[in-house]
Amino acid sequence: MYRTFINHVLSVTKKNSLKMAVKNGVNGHSSNISLDLEVNRIVWLDMEMTGLNIDQDKIMEVACLITDSDLNIIAEGPDIIIHQPENVLNDMNHWCINQHNKTGLTQACLKSNTTVQDAEVALLDFLKKHISESYSPIAGNSVYVDRMFLKKHMPRLDNFLHYRIIDVSTIKELCRRWNPELYKLVPKKEYNHRALQDIKESVDELKFYKSNFFKLC
Repeated sequence: MYRTFINHVLSVTKKNSLKMAVKNGVNGHSSNISLDLEVNRIVWLDMEMTGLNIDQDKIMEVACLITDSDLNIIAEGPDIIIHQPENVLNDMNHWCINQHNKTGLTQACLKSNTTVQDAEVALLDFLKKHISESYSPIAGNSVYVDRMFLKKHMPRLDNFLHYRIIDVSTIKELCRRWNPELYKLVPKKEYNHRALQDIKESVDELKFYKSNFFKLC
């Protein structure tokens, strides 16, 4: 409760500071930027990992993009393949070995020279051009998993984002229970398990729910 209160106070303080920045056109914010538009932006992020065990598995690929509150894509960020050594990739479970070999991700990781630290810097540089710190939540399907890997492997990026998440999979489960007929019409995904394509499919899925499940939005 105390932490929630402190986060709220900090959020209000930062928002008031940002209002002044927008008004005055300082601190990197153009005076013609709408504060309401900026603070409502959503950061969509997806990772491909060697598995789901936060204690031992590694990030193979990460991509992100930014939408406005109506889910229109504002900016498409980097899609980064991170180097992982052969022994790590050989230690993946059977599903991951088959899937990532099929998409070519395993070979791409072996060839990549990008470290997880390099990827974190690139993603932060991208986000700082479009959003302010601590305002935008992270969104995606089962995005709590990506958040756990962010906290462990990219803590600066994790801290830059708002602590809340928008999990499209939660809405999927509610739609399945509350409106099963509509659920049958949800756009089918390719489940290619490559980061950027998965993000775009998540955005399209939430657009469907916005138009059909949340009829008053």
